[in-house]
Amino acid sequence: MPADLTSILIIIARVLLGGAFVVAGVRNTRSIDMLTAVMEAHGVPFARLCVIIGVATQIIGGASLAVGLFASYAAAGLALFVLLATLIVHRYWNYEGEERFAHVNAFISNTALFGAFLLAMGT
Repeated sequence: MPADLTSILIIIARVLLGGAFVVAGVRNTRSIDMLTAVMEAHGVPFARLCVIIGVATQIIGGASLAVGLFASYAAAGLALFVLLATLIVHRYWNYEGEERFAHVNAFISNTALFGAFLLAMGT
């Protein structure tokens, strides 16, 4: 593959991946109380602070990745965010029926996102 095409694809991937997290983070600013309750239900200490840090990570890390500013560090931060969110919220083994199905899907999707962030860290 030509180097120019590779560079263009990497830029497009960073914009799409980072941009999705900016949108999610902005959306989550309207759900701080609900997200805090979810984190508290999962036994997370300092739940509100953790939610605020998570939302800030989504917005700042996503924007940084999208524009290519400290992209490897942004990808690492977002990878950690996805890993923690998955292990805290999407413990599918604790659910049954349709709820389990939804959490298995989220777990698999977040695993793929984690892989995408590893790729972003390496480029």
